[in-house]
Order: sequence, then C-alpha cells, then structure tokens
Amino acid sequence: VIDANWRWVHDKNGKNCYTGNTWDATLCPDDKTCAANCAVDGASYASTYGVTTSGNSLRINFVTQASQKNIGSRLYLLENDTTYQKFNLLNQEFTFDVDVSNLPCGLNGALYFVDMDADGGMAKYPTNKAGAKYGTGYCDSQCPRDLKFINGIANVEGWTPSSNDPNSGVGGHGTCCAEMDIWEANSISEALAPHPCDTPGQTMCEGNACGGTYSNDRYAGTCDPDGCDFNPYRQGVTNFYGPGMTVDTKSPFTVVTQFLTDDGTSTGTLSEIKRFYVQNGKVIGQPQSTVAGVSGNSITDSFCKAQKAAFGDTDDFTKHGALAGMGAAFEEGMVLVMSLWDDHNSNMFWLDS
Repeated sequence: VIDANWRWVHDKNGKNCYTGNTWDATLCPDDKTCAANCAVDGASYASTYGVTTSGNSLRINFVTQASQKNIGSRLYLLENDTTYQKFNLLNQEFTFDVDVSNLPCGLNGALYFVDMDADGGMAKYPTNKAGAKYGTGYCDSQCPRDLKFINGIANVEGWTPSSNDPNSGVGGHGTCCAEMDIWEANSISEALAPHPCDTPGQTMCEGNACGGTYSNDRYAGTCDPDGCDFNPYRQGVTNFYGPGMTVDTKSPFTVVTQFLTDDGTSTGTLSEIKRFYVQNGKVIGQPQSTVAGVSGNSITDSFCKAQKAAFGDTDDFTKHGALAGMGAAFEEGMVLVMSLWDDHNSNMFWLDS
C-alpha cells in the first residue's frame, strides 16, 4: 500500500485541500478542522505512481508523468486490507533480492522497518478514518515533519512549503519511532543502520524538539537520526560494492541480514547485526572495516562506539539505547517499508560521499 502522503487530499466535493506544497486556507485553517474537512483518495498504482508488482517482486519507478508528475514513492507490506504485516526480527534472518542497476548516485532505493501501529493509528486516534488501508501512521527516526497528517490531525499549523521540493514542506509536528535500515542503496553505495528511540512505538513531537533532518538541532529529539551505519566504502573498502566490483551492481543479488541475540533466542537482547550477500551462487561476506581503530564486519555496540570516535561523529546511537534499544522496538513488531527517493535536504551525500 502506498503512503497517504502521496495521495490526493480533497474535501467531499473533490476540491483540493492541498495543492503543490501548500494547504487551502479555507478548508484547512487549523489542524483539527482540516482533518475533519479532508480525505485521502485511492491510488492508481501503475499509471499515477509508477509502482508495479509481478509475482513476488515490486518495481518502483522514480518519475511518473500522468496528469501530474509523481516523484518516487513509499510503500508498506500489508497483512490484510486494513492491517500492516508486523515483523519481529530478533534471532531471525531477513533476505531479499534486489536490482539496483538502474539507480544512480543521489537516489536511494530503500528497504527498512519502522515501529508503526499495525492499523495505521486508527484505534489510538479516532479522527483517523483512513488507517493502514490508505497508508497512514508513518514514523521514523528522523521524526519527519513533512507528513500531512499525524495522530489523526493535519500538520497545517506552522507549515512552511519547501524551497526546492514542489510537493513537500515542513509542519509544526513530527512523527517519531525506531527504524531499522536494512538497505539504503543505489548502484554505487549501500548502508545498513539501526536507529533506536527512547520509547517504543510511534510518538508525535513538536517543532524543533523533534530533532532530525527537519529541525534546527539534529540531536534534539527522542530518536537517533544518524544510526550506527555499516557502509563498506565508508569503512575503507572502496572496491567492494559497485559496477564490476565484488558485489557487482550491474546484475541482481541477494541481501541477507541476521539479527543475533545475546542468548541465541527470540526473547534475548539484540547484540549483533550481521550481513552477507549471494550473487551467481557465491556467498560474499560483508568486508572487514579497514578504518584505523574500527575493526569488524558486523554492527555491535563496541563497533558503533569505535566508529563514532574514529569519525568524530555525535554518538546518539548509544544515547538512545544502542542495539538493546533497537531490539526493544523489534519486540513491538516492525512494519516493512520499501521506497525510492531523492534527498532535497543533502543530496544523499551522507550515503554516496
């Protein structure tokens, strides 16, 4: 199901509540009135959004020109028509196949998990009448403030249209939850990164207290916006991933991620995240970090502390609960997200450079 943020928002007579990156002042004078006046519409996936499925595969196109121009999309796996599928990754292995051959630098074809409500927030917030069926309830570790609706109300109060994104803006509220980035990637870059939060589940935040990409102080919020990332190139192995490299991005491959616990059971504490790849029948391990003072090829609390110190990065990962905090979110059950996006804030330099 496609996220509600991509959908047409209109009143019961078909008048736009939101056009381009601005709200209609009459229909949406404040958050609550706007939510009462406005609805999100159904979706023509292929023709409007460039999203198609075939068997067990999903294809996402970046630009789709219909009556309007659509850029990218964000999709969630459903268990049934009204409920997101929930995953607990503790003591489990998650595997998928991917083709990144047509994704240049600057784009991000992402597969990740977030701690959203299974019903999209309908039970908690009765003014949300759309729910998971329409892709509501998104949250992540950036506490994004570009969501048009959060907790059953609109995000119109304090809304500032984006200067460089014709479809987006930043509102007065954000929506926070833990995020497990299994795959953020294109044909030259890839990163694996857990992002814990102080509290399990989805929460709403206010303005710059949200932290993350959309706020003055990136580290002001209750979640870790940076995560503890393993990006082979950043860890010094510059010939591992890319066209014609060890993992050859000119052809498809399999990505395997393992979530180990301290006692080897599904009730244990998350202690390590391991990664390997399979291509043309060959198993390829994640390479060992070659950065001075940072060893290993998996994500552990000690790897994260060493890496943050070596790179001079803020260690928000430890502050917000580290791997144990990530594992606490897994116990809640995580929703699978697949998306394709470009980065109007920092041009994906955090991934590609």
